[in-house]
This record gives sequence, C-alpha cells and structure tokens, in this order.
Amino acid sequence: MCPIQYYTMILNCKDKKLLRMRMVWHYKEHKNVMLTARVFSTTRKTVYKWVKRYEKHGYAGLESMSRRPHRSPLETPKEVKDQVIAAKHKYKHIGAEQMKILANLKPCPDTIRKICKEAGFKPRKRIKKHITKQNLRGVKRLWDLFQQICVDVKYLNDIPNYYLFMRFYRLPVYQFTARDVTSGLTFWAFSYEKSLTNAVLFIKYVFEHLKAHGIELSKVTIQTDNGSEFIGAPDAKDLSQFTKTILSYGARHSTIPLAAHRFQADVETFHNLEETEFFDIETFRGMKIFLEKTNTYTLWFNLIRPNTYKENQTPLQIAKLKIPGISKTIAMLPPVVLDSTIKDMRNLDSEMEYVYKS
Repeated sequence: MCPIQYYTMILNCKDKKLLRMRMVWHYKEHKNVMLTARVFSTTRKTVYKWVKRYEKHGYAGLESMSRRPHRSPLETPKEVKDQVIAAKHKYKHIGAEQMKILANLKPCPDTIRKICKEAGFKPRKRIKKHITKQNLRGVKRLWDLFQQICVDVKYLNDIPNYYLFMRFYRLPVYQFTARDVTSGLTFWAFSYEKSLTNAVLFIKYVFEHLKAHGIELSKVTIQTDNGSEFIGAPDAKDLSQFTKTILSYGARHSTIPLAAHRFQADVETFHNLEETEFFDIETFRGMKIFLEKTNTYTLWFNLIRPNTYKENQTPLQIAKLKIPGISKTIAMLPPVVLDSTIKDMRNLDSEMEYVYKS
C-alpha cells in the first residue's frame, strides 16, 4: 500500500504546525533524517527546513510563510513609468487595457494600474446601474453578419471637451450611429438637426454601402428607439418615412419598448467609448479636421481596435469569420454631414442658432 505523501497530508491537515512538530519530534528522537523523511513520505530537505526553523523560532517557526518577494525583482525603469504617466494624462479616464493598446505601452495592465496609483491618479467612479443587463453575448455570437443593426442618435453638445469647438467652429450637434450587433462594425454620420429627414438620409447611406458589398438586405433588421426622428409623430396612423425607406430596401424595422434603453446596449457602448477614446482627447479646429479625425477613428475602431468582450478580435476579423470573402472596405464607410446633402440650406444658420440657444 502506497504511503500518504507529506504534501497530501499538509493539504488535508487542519493544523499544519502540529504535523510539522511531529516531524521534528521524530527526527530528534531517532536522529536519522533519512528515516524521518521515509516515515513522512517527503524529502530530507523538507525535514531539515522545519527542524532548523523550530530550533531558531520555536513552535511559531512552524507557521507557513508567504512566498511573495519583499520587492519586485525587476523594477520598472523610470522612463517607462514616465511614458505611462504621460499616457494617463492624455487618455484620462481610459482603462489600463485600452491605454496599453492606444499608447503602445510595454508594461502589463496590472503594472500600469500600479504606476498610475502610485502617481496619484484616482480610479474613475462609475455610476451603478439598477437594472442588470442580460448577458446575450453567446446568442449574439451566433447571429449572421448585419442580422441586427442598432441605430441611435447621440447629442454631442453635452461633451465638455467638444462643446467649445462646436460653438466656435460651428461643428455638428448630433450624431447618427449604426452598429452591427454580432461584429461591432460601426458607421456614423453627423448633423445640425435631429430630424426624420436626416435619419432617412443616414439609413440610405448605410444601406447603399452594404448593398455595394453584397449584403442581402432582406435579412437585415434595423432596431431603433421610439424617437420622432425614427417613427415620426407618436400618434401617426401611417408608417414614418424612415420605416418606409427601410422596407423599400427589403429590410425590417423594429423599435424597442418604451424606456428600455438597455435594448440598445451595443450602440450605447460605442457612444461611451467614443467619448473616452476620442472626444475627450482630440481637438477639432474646423470642419475639415473634424471629418478627417472622425474618419480616422472609424478606421481604427473597425479595423485595428480589439474588443475584449469578443475574444480580443476586431470588428473586421469577426466580419471575415462570418463572410470569409468580404472586402475590408465594408468597415471603411467615411462619416459625412447629413445636412450638406439637403439642397435647400438657406435656413441652416438660423436653425443652428436655435439649436445653440436651446
């Protein structure tokens, strides 16, 4: 019968010090380290270790000691710490994982957090949500590409870093966003008014792009909230022009329940990311620079940025898994200003002044 190993006895023993004390007593009684090691099914080195600790510290020396080193064997160089601190100043509220990617930092996320904490940066306090989001990642992962696209409008005039540029350079006030649920591919456009007309122009812009890449629009569902820019008047008896436009392409339009914004979690997640990763960092000195930078962020988000909630894959990588032969230009739709596509722009200035005052 095979004797119980010392390691197994230690794991199952409630009083480890007593077991080690018995080992010490056995050695002192027989004065034979080989015999003691054989009786307790361990090594001579282990016997010597506990005998020496007992002789030096007594019974208290038989307590298990932490193996954690007192100091890191490899201290982070000062220049690396300076890079991390400079990146934290630039990217502000972005987490360690994303900051490592954005700033191309060498340390691991845990080391980045430690350096930031030592430098006096406080973690961002997040508002706790009372409604627990239902985890549907496993279900969404099985959907076809563009099976469901969430469309929403974001107010840009509540972003502090962007607001002054918006007022001074007369930049867009609203953002129309469309995001594919399964891949995370995102398309956006901007406007000076949140209107049904601009919503129709935006969905046409997205659908024409998808159709040019061979996407079968009859299998696409557009999900929106119940805003007037999507459904028209709340008491309207007929379908809105936005819904009619979607149906004319063979797609479907569904709306979420009232006040159930968690149904739009995918597009709301993008709205949160763009604030911390883009609008809180960049400067926008004119419309040309604004469109160039938003296009650059689109390319980075769809082609390069890994999604930690989707096995660290980029939206384009996921799209290629769904449709292997799809072109990467599917992820390269440039943002536009929707109002500029409307022919009659004579009253635009007065409309903008109204928006700013409101």
